[in-house]
Amino acid sequence: MEWLKKLSSAIEYIENNLDNEISYDEAAKIACCSSYYFQRMFTYVAGISLSEYIRNRRMTQAAFELQSTDTKVLDVALKYGYTSPTSFNRAFQSVHGITPSSAKYQGSVLHAYPPIKFSVKVIGGDAMPYRIEEKESMRIVGIRIPLTEDMEENQKLVPPFWNRALQDNRFIKICELSNQTPGVVLGVTVYQNPDEIYYYIAAATDQPVPAGMFEYEIPAATWVIFESDGHFKESIQNIFRRFLTEWIPFSGYTYAEFPDIEVYPISQERPQKGHSEVWIAIKKEKEN
Repeated sequence: MEWLKKLSSAIEYIENNLDNEISYDEAAKIACCSSYYFQRMFTYVAGISLSEYIRNRRMTQAAFELQSTDTKVLDVALKYGYTSPTSFNRAFQSVHGITPSSAKYQGSVLHAYPPIKFSVKVIGGDAMPYRIEEKESMRIVGIRIPLTEDMEENQKLVPPFWNRALQDNRFIKICELSNQTPGVVLGVTVYQNPDEIYYYIAAATDQPVPAGMFEYEIPAATWVIFESDGHFKESIQNIFRRFLTEWIPFSGYTYAEFPDIEVYPISQERPQKGHSEVWIAIKKEKEN
């Protein structure tokens, strides 16, 4: 449960700085991980991206001030980090559905988003089958798109990438390359540094790299493997959420911050659901 305590400490830092500059790097440092992985873990656990959470919390506080004080809209905007009235107005309306000026009128309907609290709840009755495997390094070859450290943006990039890939002749070639893990195609999220984050649609293979494709070597590691049957997108997100909130706290392991691997059956059509796996690299807590 130690990592949940660290995550809670990072949220406390954010809450204490809603009216100051919030450093994702500092929050990640408190949580003892990189900025990218902090945002990734937060999104799966909280169900919204870190940037959206901060926006919701700032606009909640801004609304309280606009209704309960005579502070000018511009001053409230500046307090919560918005130097442009237009950007503040846009952010406020995205949360409350009305303009900041309208919020000052009695009877205005606003939305309050309370601070997130992380805790482990005993729910029981819902098994989470898994297996742990040691795997040698694995070379993947495929197509890729660049991602950012903003999970909110990444969630908009990956699904269209899959849609385009399934209509591309290169996807057929990827399937033909798969000779190390036959019968499956991989979705792999690779973080190298803040400027090199990629999502691959690829195959594990020892074949040469075709034109227009890329290769990447996934290091040898210990993997916890979860299987799922259902809608692919929902299954993957649910597995990561349960891994972080139900499995990790009691497992004696911690997240190794290696590439995350989604495993899908090869299909020339466009299935939305079926059998899939998620491989997450882990290491013993004492190795931290």
